[in-house]
Amino acid sequence: MEENQKKAIIEKGKEYFRSIIIPAHLKNVGKLQLKSFNVNPFLVNYLASFLCGDTSSLSLAKALIYPRILGTSINTSFGQNLQVFISSLAEVAGKASGIDGIDIEFTDAIDGRKKYCQCKAGPQTINADDVATIMGHFGHLQSKARLDRLPLQINDLIVGVLYGEPSELSGNYKNIDKTYPVYCGKEFWTHVTGDENFYKRLSKGFGEVVEEEGINGSEIILRKVKEIAAEIDEKGGY
Repeated sequence: MEENQKKAIIEKGKEYFRSIIIPAHLKNVGKLQLKSFNVNPFLVNYLASFLCGDTSSLSLAKALIYPRILGTSINTSFGQNLQVFISSLAEVAGKASGIDGIDIEFTDAIDGRKKYCQCKAGPQTINADDVATIMGHFGHLQSKARLDRLPLQINDLIVGVLYGEPSELSGNYKNIDKTYPVYCGKEFWTHVTGDENFYKRLSKGFGEVVEEEGINGSEIILRKVKEIAAEIDEKGGY
């Protein structure tokens, strides 16, 4: 893949964060209230002390807010809107597929063969029902290829996991990999671009968006911590 194409993928990824992920993240942060949390008073006091060394209202608020803002909220947004990113990837790396169960079609930079790929977010993001569905779609495409005398090989049907390490793949992915290749994280992006460093470049690019957009995350979080701390004080603490 040419360097301009790689840069285009990174820019598409950045735009995905600008237009989808960041607005959703900021919206979710903005609407957080104390009632947004199912508070376990035993755990929240322990975690506040573990994190900050005390159980003040500010420390309690941090123990509640940090995991939500830096974990649950953003992971949910990324997964729910994944198809937007996949569509933008297809525009640059290959083409969107009209075949059931196939997200993108691209020429593999490693073996030069056309790949039919279903994309998934991360290494733990499918269940047993998903395995049956994926295997069914791939099997149907194989049968159709045989009838139409198309030169389709079993390794041309792949699952592309956008992030993670092969060692982190769940048992459900491993079951698919017994028949069809599952490329995860760096390996997937290397097959798409031919660049072993691209996965890291793309990840860094997503981080650059925050600075490019002039977002002061620390300030946003601190403001929300103070709001939740005030609610805890009104409640009389935990």
